[in-house]
Amino acid sequence: MKARNAAPIVPSPSSGRFKKGPPRRRLLTLLALGFASALLLTGGCGRPKAEPAPAPHEDKLVVFAAASLREAFGGIADEFKKSHATAIVTFNFAGTQEIRTQLEQGAPADVFASADERHMKALRDAGRVEAPTVFAENEPVIVVANEKANTIRALADLPTADRIVIGTPEVPIGKYTLQILDKASHTLGADFRARVEARVVSRELNVRQVLTKVNLGEADAGIVYRSDVTSAGDRISVVTIPPEVNVIAKYPIAVVVGAAHPGLAREWVTLALSDKGQDILRRFGFKAPSIAEATR
Repeated sequence: MKARNAAPIVPSPSSGRFKKGPPRRRLLTLLALGFASALLLTGGCGRPKAEPAPAPHEDKLVVFAAASLREAFGGIADEFKKSHATAIVTFNFAGTQEIRTQLEQGAPADVFASADERHMKALRDAGRVEAPTVFAENEPVIVVANEKANTIRALADLPTADRIVIGTPEVPIGKYTLQILDKASHTLGADFRARVEARVVSRELNVRQVLTKVNLGEADAGIVYRSDVTSAGDRISVVTIPPEVNVIAKYPIAVVVGAAHPGLAREWVTLALSDKGQDILRRFGFKAPSIAEATR
């Protein structure tokens, strides 16, 4: 008679003979446990589990600033790090109108420093920045390629240049340039602006591009800020614009609404307005504001 409840017979891979094997339920359990262990070791897909992303740096400050502030803000960053040794300061320097557009489109930043009050006011009205304060002033000047230094000695000589480069009307230095030419037309002839613009070969999106073209000899003259001359080297000459026709640029600064690091942003603004900050700005050609006031 056949024995009841006999264990199933399975082949032995080593001997080719048959031997008794474990019950089916026990075999399935062992297989399941082995598969689960493999999943745990490989992360479920045959690859090691990814490490979690590092947390954002708590001392990272993002400053958007007009191109003319590049060297001065570099100096302020050095001073800032004396009291914030672990701070990482990241800059975005460009034409003020470009930065305004970036902020309007939601670009993340902590501080915005503008080369005029018009673009700052637009951002303030849109609720994109907190109440700004004027922290510096700047004076437009004429830069002349050394080859033309003997013929362009005053604003009145500007129409004699063969190639002039200025900023676009949207960029602050371009707006100031047109205001200067309009004011000069009252004393240098009603057609003075037209005679200068007839010599314009390029209109640039920021003041550093104007300076670069004159510095490289691609233009005979251009109008930039006094602060830009500190980085121009010895390949250009500087012609002062008469104060009665010049336009003084006012620079407002503000904390960006929704800044990721508002505390650091306010400390940066405070430093820019402090005696130390003002000393640094003067070293790079800026002037202290006539009156430190909020721009409304």
